[in-house]
Order: sequence, then C-alpha cells, then structure tokens
Amino acid sequence: MKYQIWAIVWLAGGAALGQSPAMNVIARAAEAVGGKDQVLAVKTLLIEGSGINPNIGQNPLPESPLLNWNVPEFKRSIDLVNGRMRLEQHRIAGFDFALATDVHQNLGLDGGIAFNVNPDGTAQRAGDAVASERRIEMLGNPIAILRAGLDPATRVEASVRAHNGEVSIDMVTAAGDKLTLAVDAKTNLPRHVRWMTSSENLGDVVNTTSFSDYETVDGLKLPKHYVTSINFRDWVTSDIQVSKNLVDGNVGDLAAPASVKASPAPLPQPVSVDAQEVGKGIWWLAGNGNARSILFEFDDHLTLFETPTSEARSKAVIDKARSVVPNKPLTEVIVSHHHFDHTGGLRTAVAEGLTVISHKGNEEIFKEVTSRKATLKPDLLSQSGKKLKFRGVDDTLVLKDKSLEVVIYHVKGNTHSPLLLMAYVPRDKILVQGDLIDVGWTQHPWAENYAKNLEMRKIDFAKDVPVHGKIQTHAEELAAIAAMKKQ
Repeated sequence: MKYQIWAIVWLAGGAALGQSPAMNVIARAAEAVGGKDQVLAVKTLLIEGSGINPNIGQNPLPESPLLNWNVPEFKRSIDLVNGRMRLEQHRIAGFDFALATDVHQNLGLDGGIAFNVNPDGTAQRAGDAVASERRIEMLGNPIAILRAGLDPATRVEASVRAHNGEVSIDMVTAAGDKLTLAVDAKTNLPRHVRWMTSSENLGDVVNTTSFSDYETVDGLKLPKHYVTSINFRDWVTSDIQVSKNLVDGNVGDLAAPASVKASPAPLPQPVSVDAQEVGKGIWWLAGNGNARSILFEFDDHLTLFETPTSEARSKAVIDKARSVVPNKPLTEVIVSHHHFDHTGGLRTAVAEGLTVISHKGNEEIFKEVTSRKATLKPDLLSQSGKKLKFRGVDDTLVLKDKSLEVVIYHVKGNTHSPLLLMAYVPRDKILVQGDLIDVGWTQHPWAENYAKNLEMRKIDFAKDVPVHGKIQTHAEELAAIAAMKKQ
C-alpha cells in the first residue's frame, strides 16, 4: 500500500511539471543513471564479464535444474548511434554433449541485419527473426532502453503501474518492438526490461532482463549483473557478472561486412517429409533437417514415434502419415523424452487429437506445456481448445495386434535423459531411438549406456531407424563409434 500511495504522489509531481506520467518515469530514470543529456550523449558501451548460459529445455529430468554452458569470456559491444551490436563469448559445456563442447560465438547486429561471424572470419547473414531478437536484446541495457524511451519515434503508452516496489511503463519502439521498462520506486534506477516472444514449445513466453549491482562509470550508473529469464519455471537463460563497463571506448567496427549487406535475409526453409518403407507397415518419415519420425501401421490405427522440432514439421509429418495410410486413423504418438527439440510438436500432436505415449514421469511437464496460451502467434493447439491425452510408460509397454508388435522400453541409466524411451519391432529386428546415437555426432557420450540397454533388453537389431542420423545396421554403428574413438 505504501508504494501505491508513494506512486500517486510521485506521478502527480510529474504531471505538475507538464509531463505525462509515463514520460515522467523515463525522465526520473534517466536522471538517476546520470542525467538525460548524459544518456543521450553516450555513443558506445562495452560490457565484459563471465557467467552462464543455462541449456534451456535440456535438463536431464523434467524437474531437474538446467545444465549450464559456462561462459568464461563475455563481451558485448554496442554502438548506440548506428544501432549496432556484437556479442562475442566463449562457451564450455558443463555437461555431456554430442557435438562441440568448447565453442566461440561471434554474433552481430547492424540495424535490421543480423549476421554470424565464423572462426575463419567469414560471415553469413541470419534471418529477420534473428535480427528482431537481437534488436530487443540490445535494449536489455539501462542506457539503451532509456534512449529508446526518450526517442520521439517511440510510442510510450499512457498507463503507469506501481507494484512490488517498482513502477512500470510500456513502449513501442520505432522498429515496432514492444517492451516494458520497470524502475525502482525509491532509487528510480531501471530494474528490468520485459518483452514477449513466441515459442514452439511454450506458446507465449515473457522474457525479463534484470539489472542490479550498479556502479558509477564516467558519471553514469551501470549494472554489474544482468540476468535474463523466462516465465516457465523461472528458468534463467543468461546470468552475466560484469567485470568491466566502458563508456565511449573503442568498440571497433561493428558494421556488417559488405558481403552480408549485399545478401538477402535467408527465408525459413519449407518443410519436406519423405516416407521410406523400412518394414511391412513401418515407414521412416524423413526429409530435410535431421529430425525424423517413424510411422507404425496396426490393424485399425496408426502410431507415430516422435513429433519433433516445431508445429510446421510435426503437422507435415502428421499429414504425410495420414496420406501414406489414408484408410486408417492416426491415433497416438510416442514421445521419446521431454527435451525441447523432441517436443516442439507436442502441442501440435495434442491439437490433432493424438494420445501422447511417454514415460510416466513426463506427464506433468507435458500438461504444463500444453496448457499455456499462445496469443502472440496463435498455434493449432490454441485454436483447437483440446487437452492432453496421456498414456504413461514405466518400464515396458507393448503395442500389439495381429498386424504388428512394437515394444517400448525405458532406457535405464541414461544421464542425458533418465526417462528416455526407445522402441523395438521384434518381427523385423528394427530399433527406433532418439539421442542414443547419431553417426553425425562429434562424440558419443552415451555409447556405453546404449550398449548396456541393448544387452539388458536382449535386442540384436538388424536396422536402427533413428530420429537423428541415418539408418544403419548395428555393425555399422559400432564401426563408426570405434573409428571416432580411434581419432
């Protein structure tokens, strides 16, 4: 209550000065960080530090903490005058990973152009959606967001809200980006910036970048701690401790290379799905990308294994399945585990009325994910109004009729995903798995666990028909793993 009373008095003071309440918030915040003139005079910012990038949607168990990419070197360079930014960071995986575990990223923004710089210095333009994300990311800084609020081209909404010791206002930048700025009710220092994005897995996602531990640098107060999080289980996506703030220092040339500027923004690749028959009543639904699904034909219905990556991919897979066997209904999908690359089509499967078969430990997170709203980018689930139909697996589940038998096994002792499922067709000696092995991986951290589960389940397969990678015999997979170990 005391903050609400304070806010009324505080905002009334702004009105007496001839400012709108919202512009009064911005003016006071600018004064708190060093003054309006100083904020508008800043040309460049350099932020260096270290921290973590949690691996979103890849925790071992649905309730486990996220695993981290450790970031020993972080450098963000911002050219406020020209709307340019460069993020250079060194990331080391703090967990077992099948691809490169020690990587250097060099990500750029030049106005409306996003681009990535490779280790050899060559650069490629990224899509317009990436440019939009990075433009908002650049505004996740007190100086940048206040300059945006002071820009006459920005539309600052009239409403002002007071809550939990902070005052918030909404704004729409000249580029059309919608953000909320919250300032501390006592100090007037910016507390956080908030904005909404759309996720294939989560629908509407509210992102928040918080600022704390301010220090004074060349007359400006700048945060030494940045934390970005999303409104799903309060997951943190980035946590950076700043070791150096530099105002108007030399940030180098942040402009996009001429070759990048001359190239068009890449468009999203249309989804293609091919159906390859790998056994009687069994199809490998592949196509572009490295995410596959497998279709099983029973006497009176069809079953899918996996609806991965996205709504577009999964809808195309579902449509292909129905066209391959048009006289039988598709009724269910086996989802191997809860990781986001494997559940990007979970909401789509529910929208299509499919029963979801997965380990029983995934039921709660699947309910949570499929009950979220999607208003920013309405998806098939939000339009259908359907609810999750779930069938849980403990150790083993046998799907069997006169046409086919598919045995679903819980993969024991897997550190990547302790609730992982795989499937086996005894008649054809076909194995179906995701994230146990892919011959395209840089390393195979779960090869031993894979072998132990095959031995425990007494599976001697003729063909692995995988979610990732290519179809191979058991001997071919063993040879690939041995060759990689030798290298």
